[in-house]
Amino acid sequence: MPEAGLPGDDGAAPESLVRAGADELERAAEAALRPRRLDEFVGQRVVRDQLSLVLQAALNRGRAPDHVLLSGPPGLGKTTLAMIIAAELGTSLRVTSGPAIQHAGDLAAVLSSLEEGEVLFLDEIHRLARPAEELLYVAMEDFRVDVVVGKGAGASAIPLSLPPFTVVGATTRAGLLPAPLRDRFGFTGHLDFYDDDELERVLLRSAGLLGVPLAGEAAAEIASRSRGTPRIANRLLRRVRDWAEVRGDGRLTLDAARAALEVYEVDARGLDRLDRSVLQALCLRFGGGPVGLTTLAVAVGEEPETVETVAEPFLVREGLVGRTPRGRVALPAAWDHLGLDRPAPADTLFG
Repeated sequence: MPEAGLPGDDGAAPESLVRAGADELERAAEAALRPRRLDEFVGQRVVRDQLSLVLQAALNRGRAPDHVLLSGPPGLGKTTLAMIIAAELGTSLRVTSGPAIQHAGDLAAVLSSLEEGEVLFLDEIHRLARPAEELLYVAMEDFRVDVVVGKGAGASAIPLSLPPFTVVGATTRAGLLPAPLRDRFGFTGHLDFYDDDELERVLLRSAGLLGVPLAGEAAAEIASRSRGTPRIANRLLRRVRDWAEVRGDGRLTLDAARAALEVYEVDARGLDRLDRSVLQALCLRFGGGPVGLTTLAVAVGEEPETVETVAEPFLVREGLVGRTPRGRVALPAAWDHLGLDRPAPADTLFG
């Protein structure tokens, strides 16, 4: 029997290793498409202009800029902007995340190793443990951490000075940040969804970096199915490229884009398999609702958290699903999108 975690006798790698390798390649591809400077960053004009002023003023004064908080849905460029901030300041970036810091000591170790002017990127900052949060307050405001020595009644706190640094926090749920932490950020930028024109520019830039010919009509088609999110747009671009190279002539035309997105089950409105499963369950199994989240998740064979965080935000934003105190309901647009007859007004909460 082959040793656990190693390829079997047939030379095939375990599925977990294959998935890990695919995820690594996906992350590498995304990293290659990230802009390196603010003037290369497409979209988010207001945040980009405001951030440019903050960084330029700090450079003129020769000091570290104020701490920066970036909020907004996933995939809009928060991590990319953190990397750009470090690049614009000519310093290095230290990356960690809220879930990775479970104890105050974990954060103290990271903070005490920072060099002057360095940028500390805290992804999912709303998930920091409470003791680490309180330590971060002092570090951000006074550039100091208190190292506790000893235990019990004999314990004492030794203050350790830190060089000036900049925290860049990213969150998809700004409302979960406690006010004392939020107030310590000198600049807060909220990232909004992109419009189709901005996504087309993102796609054309990415296609140039990938070295593939992308027709303008194909870029418009991909952009319209990308949910207003550059990360999704770039992922769909790579899948269209795959289709064109394997089943087409290598050119990313409108026909190639439509054929590829049909293979990957992304419809004309940007809904994928999970989205359509949720709509079909609501409309066909539950008559339009209302239906509870857990029941809906069981009906589509997914975890409730997956339905709530992956599918539901887009469906609500598109006016296809509504959230009520009694549960989720299908709105008229959902019936139209599925090509179904709407129920009589008395049969559903939203007629």
